Amino acid sequence: MDEALIREQEQQLQKTGKYYKHICWMAVPPLCMACYLYGLRPLLLCGIAMLTGNLCDRLVSLLRHRVYQNGDLSNESFALVIALLMPVTVDIYVLVAAVLAGVLIGKEVFGGYGSYPFNPAAVGYAVAAVSWPEQVFRYPQPYTAIPLWDASGVPVSSAIEDTLSSGGMLNYNPIALGLGEYAAPMGTGAALVLLACGLFLWSQKDAHMTASVSFLATCALIAFFFPRQAGLAESDVLVNALPRLQCVRDELLTGAVLFSAVFLINEPYTCAHHRMGRILYGVLVGGVSMGFRYYGVYETGVCFAVLAVNSISAWIDRTEVRLYRLLHHLPASGAGKEAAE
Repeated sequence: MDEALIREQEQQLQKTGKYYKHICWMAVPPLCMACYLYGLRPLLLCGIAMLTGNLCDRLVSLLRHRVYQNGDLSNESFALVIALLMPVTVDIYVLVAAVLAGVLIGKEVFGGYGSYPFNPAAVGYAVAAVSWPEQVFRYPQPYTAIPLWDASGVPVSSAIEDTLSSGGMLNYNPIALGLGEYAAPMGTGAALVLLACGLFLWSQKDAHMTASVSFLATCALIAFFFPRQAGLAESDVLVNALPRLQCVRDELLTGAVLFSAVFLINEPYTCAHHRMGRILYGVLVGGVSMGFRYYGVYETGVCFAVLAVNSISAWIDRTEVRLYRLLHHLPASGAGKEAAE
């Protein structure tokens, strides 16, 4: 492997390595909640995912003739995010394939740490979703006894997405939605836990509020003004404000929207790097996510939206720098630093 690239990746690890460590630690509270709801199988799946990610890192280090970096937990963080996006009944081979796709295709094929244009966790999830949709988009009910190794006999359904896509409204009380007591990916349901994780990442300067808030605000505005619940879209906004707000609640707390705002949107190498760029990035991901949810066939459309907007995030950064330079009459060398937050 090129020595200059190795040194560059080591420098990047010094700058952003703590982000992936914090993601790994912040995956623990959703995992604990998943174990409370489903037993010990979430712990097994997350352990297998982390082991797969770590072995991939060691194998790539061996093949590229570079020293394995103990401080690089990016593969493990991607693996944990992929695992938490899966239903607890997913077959182990599907999870392993998703992690392999995320790490090897999403990250290493582009050069490794800091060189990838697409979020590796979203890549791995998308591969599994397209290849095994019957495994990825069907979930068991909470408090169901889940066998540790073979969960193929557990009853599963896609009741949440079926209800929303058919124009219905969810009949769950706020406490159940806040704690994740409904059929969903094992790590994405507990909204209160996810909010606490997001606040920690923000306090550590790992997550930028601009990207996450603009993403959630865009999803909320679309759900409020263009609800897919039967009859609401054509009704008066003020007269039916409360049902529209319930639609906003249902859309934000299902489909891994809140989970993605915390664990996917702010990935340091695929998110836009400047203030206004991050706002635009969040708006675009939110708009595309709701488009996938409304008109697509996959409930967790946010992962596909992240990949779509990743393709232009570098262009967003370059455009903002150029505009800033033109407006402030700055030379090219100083524009990027001034435009960044």
